[in-house]
Amino acid sequence: MNHEVDLKNSILRTDLAVELVQSKPTKQIDDIKITNITLNEEEAKQINKKPGNYTTIEFEDVTDSNNQKKVSKIFAEELRNLLQIQNIKDDDMCLVLGLGNEKSTPDALGPLVVSDTLVTNYIYLYGTLDEGFRRVCAISPGVMGETGIETSDLLKSIVKEIKPGFVITIDALAASSVERVNKTIQMTDSGINPGSGVGNKRKEISKDILGIPTIAIGVPTVVDAASIVSDTINYLYDHFAYQTANINNPASKLTANVNYLKLSQKFTINKEEKEKILGMVGTLSESETKELIYEILNPIGYNLMVTPKEEDFVIEKLAKVISNGLNNALHQKQSE
Repeated sequence: MNHEVDLKNSILRTDLAVELVQSKPTKQIDDIKITNITLNEEEAKQINKKPGNYTTIEFEDVTDSNNQKKVSKIFAEELRNLLQIQNIKDDDMCLVLGLGNEKSTPDALGPLVVSDTLVTNYIYLYGTLDEGFRRVCAISPGVMGETGIETSDLLKSIVKEIKPGFVITIDALAASSVERVNKTIQMTDSGINPGSGVGNKRKEISKDILGIPTIAIGVPTVVDAASIVSDTINYLYDHFAYQTANINNPASKLTANVNYLKLSQKFTINKEEKEKILGMVGTLSESETKELIYEILNPIGYNLMVTPKEEDFVIEKLAKVISNGLNNALHQKQSE
């Protein structure tokens, strides 16, 4: 096992397994990090997740075509690996499920991906598919607030009727760090509880429920206010550490704005210096600080879920990355 469960993060509002366990990236391709985590029954129970394989792809940007192609290619390769782990054959029929509300931008990832998924099952109904193409059907069932029907119940009926070999669900997720919003793709063979990251937990969609392999794919598009405040405090420490280390450096005076996340050298300050800056709060650990902020904001209803102002632009790029990768992973001919 190359990871440890981090129980300090047990209060985090997140759908990402990589934020709940301590694990180093499995590999890195250019600036893209891939982390593979396998949770057994005991580990999964400790962080309120289902046991299974979790793959996380972290990247900096998908708003230009070159980065989109690079991330999409890696995503397709990792998805193929997950399909192999589940012993899914090339001729197994796939049902793609786009979860979410297309009328809400940060929740529209699933429907957007489905709209660009290469659907082929209708061709099979009238003849045969060319070699290298898989039978694929797709649906965006909407949300329970619109339909009044649990997506899990609806999906069980569809699976019973059309009998796919496996299901792939696409959904928007929640993260516990600003740095991961719109910059992370998670895929897992453990299924999904729609809405769990934002406190609106719906019925589970998984192999246990459907009786067939169920792979869940998602991107965090929102983060809660407690995480934003906690991250800001850490950036404040970074700012003072940088200023203290470069107080006598003339070059630093020429640079008004410094991106502390991209500095090759990390600057730190000790506990006493943190206490001078923020008093009693400065004596708390990172997890204690986040817990304190959560305890303050949650009871008064101000622990809001927040999405970036450019989300309407970025969500379309993310959907394109996932739909292209999905098509390449599902159809051998498409990837050639």
